[in-house]
Amino acid sequence: MFKLLVVEDDKEINYAVCLFLKQSGYEAVGCLDANEAYNAMYAGAFDLIISDIMMPKIDGFEFAETVRRLNQEIPILFVTARDDLTSKQKGFRAGIDDYMVKPIELDELILRIKALLRRAGIANSKQLTIGGLVINAEERSASLNGEDIPLTVREFNLLFKMLSYPKKTFTRSQLMDEFWDTESGSGPRAVDVYITKLREKFAACTDFEIVTVHGLGYKAVVK
Repeated sequence: MFKLLVVEDDKEINYAVCLFLKQSGYEAVGCLDANEAYNAMYAGAFDLIISDIMMPKIDGFEFAETVRRLNQEIPILFVTARDDLTSKQKGFRAGIDDYMVKPIELDELILRIKALLRRAGIANSKQLTIGGLVINAEERSASLNGEDIPLTVREFNLLFKMLSYPKKTFTRSQLMDEFWDTESGSGPRAVDVYITKLREKFAACTDFEIVTVHGLGYKAVVK
């Protein structure tokens, strides 16, 4: 599931857009200003950003410039009431990928998102091939040198997430928040149990390694 960041200071619009995105099959995280968005991005990886321009303290232009300095790949879509050419030019110079003027059609928003994800090559990452390892997100299957490796849903999700962002460190809390229900009662050490299972199942695979980052969590390193 693609994870989208919505940065919009109007609470009602923020809620409505996030709700529609979730109903359309995306995971959506809403932030009311740029600083809140920075914190969200620090806490986890996103596939696309939807941002307003007119926001308190840090406007959308500065936010986009900062994001683009840190990440050259993530698509950025401006959704704003500003319809003047100067704002559009300034936005694209800041590094955005697309621009929509409020009020927007939510169905069109989904079309724009799909196009941006496809253009960025993210949509094609539903299958990862790393050496002899093939992981297919649609089938939730994994095979090593042509031999299927059975995985539970949670094992698959953890592995696919880490291999989608090689060398990125995920804390136990981040993984818990994404792949465990809040009511499960499991503690962060439950992640360790699943990492141990994954290491055992892929012990014969020399194409990647799940590395412990002491004091933080885990990361996948592709060899």
